[in-house]
Amino acid sequence: MRVAPDQQTDFKITVLELRNLMELRTKDAVNKIKENYGEVYRICTLLKTSPTDGIVGSQAEIALRKAIFGKNFIPPKKPLTFLALVWEALQDMTLCILEVAAIISLGLSFYHPAGTKPAACHIGDTAEEEEEEATEAEWIEGAAILLSVVCVVLVTAFNDWSKEKQFRGLQLRIESEQKFTVVRGGQVIQVPVSELVVGDIAQIKYGDLLPADGILLQGHDLKTDESSLTGESDLVKKSLTEDPILLSGTHVMEGSGRMVITAVGVNSQTGIILTLLGVGGDNGKTKQNSKKLKKTDEPPEKKEHGASENKKMEKEQKTTHKKEKSVLQAKLTRLAVQIGKAGLAMSVITVSVLTGSFIIKNFVIEKRIWTVECTPIYIQYLVQFFIIGVTILVVAVPEGLPLAVTISLAYSVKKMMKDNNLVRHLDACETMGNATAICSDKTGTLTINRMTVVQAFIGGTHYKVIPSPNLIHPTIMNYLLKGISVNCAYTSKILTPEKSGGLPRHIGNKTECALLGFLVELKQNYESVRTKIPEEALFKVYTFNSDRKSMSTVLRNASGSYQMFTKGASEIILNKCRTILNSDGEPVPFTQKDYDNIVKNVIIPMANEGLRTICLAFRDFSSFSSEPQWDNEDDIIKDLTCITIVGIEDPVRPEVPAAIKKCQNAGIVVRMITGDNIDTARAVAVKCGILRPEDNFICLDGKEFNKRIQSPEGVIKQELLDQIWPRLRVLARSSPTDKYILVEGIINSNLTEQRQVVAVTGDGTNDGPALKKADIGFAMGIAGTDVAKEASDIILTDDNFSSIVKAVMWGRNVYDSISKFLQFQLTVNIVAVLVAFVGACVTQNSPLKAVQMLWVNLIMDTFASLALATEKPTEALLKRKPYGRNKPLISRTMLKSILCHAFYQLVVVFGLLFAGEKLFDIENGRSAPMQAPPTQHYTIVFNTFVMMQIFNEINARKIHGERNVFEGIFTNAIFCCVVLGTLIVQVIIVQIGGKPFSCAELSLDQWLWSVFLGVGTLLWGQLIISIPNRYLLCLREVGEGPPKEEMIEAEQAENSTEIDYGERELNRSQILWFRGLSRIQAQSRVVKAFRASVYNDLESANNSKTV
Repeated sequence: MRVAPDQQTDFKITVLELRNLMELRTKDAVNKIKENYGEVYRICTLLKTSPTDGIVGSQAEIALRKAIFGKNFIPPKKPLTFLALVWEALQDMTLCILEVAAIISLGLSFYHPAGTKPAACHIGDTAEEEEEEATEAEWIEGAAILLSVVCVVLVTAFNDWSKEKQFRGLQLRIESEQKFTVVRGGQVIQVPVSELVVGDIAQIKYGDLLPADGILLQGHDLKTDESSLTGESDLVKKSLTEDPILLSGTHVMEGSGRMVITAVGVNSQTGIILTLLGVGGDNGKTKQNSKKLKKTDEPPEKKEHGASENKKMEKEQKTTHKKEKSVLQAKLTRLAVQIGKAGLAMSVITVSVLTGSFIIKNFVIEKRIWTVECTPIYIQYLVQFFIIGVTILVVAVPEGLPLAVTISLAYSVKKMMKDNNLVRHLDACETMGNATAICSDKTGTLTINRMTVVQAFIGGTHYKVIPSPNLIHPTIMNYLLKGISVNCAYTSKILTPEKSGGLPRHIGNKTECALLGFLVELKQNYESVRTKIPEEALFKVYTFNSDRKSMSTVLRNASGSYQMFTKGASEIILNKCRTILNSDGEPVPFTQKDYDNIVKNVIIPMANEGLRTICLAFRDFSSFSSEPQWDNEDDIIKDLTCITIVGIEDPVRPEVPAAIKKCQNAGIVVRMITGDNIDTARAVAVKCGILRPEDNFICLDGKEFNKRIQSPEGVIKQELLDQIWPRLRVLARSSPTDKYILVEGIINSNLTEQRQVVAVTGDGTNDGPALKKADIGFAMGIAGTDVAKEASDIILTDDNFSSIVKAVMWGRNVYDSISKFLQFQLTVNIVAVLVAFVGACVTQNSPLKAVQMLWVNLIMDTFASLALATEKPTEALLKRKPYGRNKPLISRTMLKSILCHAFYQLVVVFGLLFAGEKLFDIENGRSAPMQAPPTQHYTIVFNTFVMMQIFNEINARKIHGERNVFEGIFTNAIFCCVVLGTLIVQVIIVQIGGKPFSCAELSLDQWLWSVFLGVGTLLWGQLIISIPNRYLLCLREVGEGPPKEEMIEAEQAENSTEIDYGERELNRSQILWFRGLSRIQAQSRVVKAFRASVYNDLESANNSKTV
């Protein structure tokens, strides 16, 4: 939208002025505002917005503001073009070798010096007609190989392109759903982050990730984490007098407030930095302008400060904690290298044997002379041998492994979204399958997070049900009404039900909603109090955080005195009370004996029923005494008067006990970590099934836990932690630090043979360290803060524990899907390589031609990975223990199946190869020269081989020795389509393919025999299952994790932020084209896109790693 000059003058402040202002900090910003504008509210006037009611919010106004001040959008990096992805796919070394060989073969096929024929060179015993026909068809094989390579490259590039396109669409959808609270037209509403405009009045609170730059209008105990921009880890206190500047990408760690948005998108401080870095693909002009602005506006002192910040950030990056790469990825890479080495050895031996036998036969035994005329023909034979060797390598190299991982994970991620698991990091999906422990929050995860006050202790009486309003003294009722109304966040509200007869809607903090609901049940109107005392009139607010475990609000009375209301954990607040209101509403002394009685007779009985206990209190400050030191909390929040203690019920989710039972059966230990009273926590744990009467497990509160794990010097000892965590099931009154210590202790423990794989749930800002430390961090999608979500690997969109169990199922399913693919692919590998090798050595010509081998490679790589990696999970996955980090990928059962099926297929193929002409009464294909037309003999060998693979794909669906391989086959439409599609294409190749595919048409009888021998793999599979594993102790499991000494080496390695055991194996191996084994590089765009945060493009502007 183009802006007319007269419209631009509507706003008396420019983008450049606002940008310059936002680059200032602390007192510099305060002085600049005072000097240029007098006060912050003057900036609101210049921006034509109201500090209390915000902008009008009409479509025309929003469009105008976007046109003048910009949109709140930072363009993402441009994706790779399709041609770039094609080029990336062409980097596969084995494909490059095949291309070169095919081009040489193609070139030689057209080079025929006058008078030169194979017969003249004494090679082959072909008739003259056959010879001419073969010469005419020489170009077909080279062209067919090139065409196959082109198809493989295009399919790979298209897969990468479509996956990235889908993922970007997913990101855009998520970004559009991300909302922020603003005031427009006097109404508090939530708008998409991308719709925020300069002049909006935004409400900010604890846990928010700021989506734009702004200036503080009003704040209560507000502190932010600006480390993403400055590198400073200390929290920055924000206030109108000290530092009113709020920056996008920073986290609100404490407090709440309101700000006026002054810069969005590329004009925000984060946007400017990202523009300088070239993110968003902006043109050079934008970059130059940004640089010019930075150069002209920054004083020398600021530049020096910026340089020191950069150094600090560089230092931080160097000391970043090393993180192990995906366990499955490491195992697969190691396995791929081992298989690739074997394949390379076979291909080298094949080429050597073919070349050697050719030279010995023609130039030693038959004593022929190498003539210039015959050179092209001799070279063409040698090129053919080389192509056979390279094709063996192509078939042997399991480049389909990473593709299978990508497809399986991508498919799982898509399906997990329907199960309320939003996966931010792709490898978290398969890691979850190895989880051995889950440390879960209570509120909202194990419980439904709809809180209601059900009991109350008021005026010395313990009411088991909510009392009638006339039973409560008016004085106490006034304290209750005023205390709850002003000492709950003004964003917490009770709204009328959406449907008649439904429950009232709870907006905001659920505990505060329970207290407001308590007032509603007592027939009190909290809104009238808030109208009289608006949020701007609150003198000071001590917002809730995990250290205080309380919230306090101070009001200034007309007389100059102050009144403070406090709410928080019952035993903590009660311990700070010196008086308590009696039944007449009068404060009476509150002694230690009274405290003990209330704890014993009120708090513990409530907690034993699973109720959360909250104490409400107040304190009056006289106007005659000196002004209190408001920053000294210990002196302020003491000498309180207790108003009431309420018991809040948050029922256990009905599905949770069954979900926890499934976890326990699956070998996963569930621990509950909560901030609640230990008795409440224990009662809820019993209801959930975490604790059972017959179990010898322990429950601890945070204080006792710290006491037990620390030495007399106050140092946390791992050996002391190891004495506690195996039996610990409930940790109550815990802080985020306690949670972090427990998670770290379990992960670092050496008590068990396999390292523990720990999943953690969290919703608070301070849960971030524990979520990052855990192997899998789950953030709450509803109750979770932006900070917790950013630190997590998976977001639970319904905050429900049963969704975690579904994540376990999907994670284990990924592992099993890869194992199924391996079982199938390795069988094909062994058979194809041995057939090509033996056939080449015995007949000097591979029974499976290069184009046929590429088709087989396509079947077992792309199609098989698609079919076997998209199986749906079943409940049976939860009836076994976790595999563990060092469990081999190929179990003894799988190895038995691979070797026995390979044996059957080799017997069939070699039987057909050496006796097929007699069985079917057809021409012997072994005696045909290399350039001869295709024969029915070798076509039957090829066709039967493919039929065995198609039916063995059905066998591969089961990897634990199950007999019914057809179970659930029709629930996987992709599998059915792949098998049917492969069969149809095979019929076309054999019947119509002709010379390009080295196939001759087969009769119906020959087809029926091919299918019969293929079906034989299903019958043979039933026989294999009957062989007990105990008789096969000689079989060794394959594909284990990295050895211990290698892990120690990796931990000691410097200058690396990520330990990749598979990459270490690749580095150790000096053979260049082993890098082509791994489609991780060829699939890099897909893998990177999926492994990146689901919020990556939106939050990259806000992420500390980006800056």
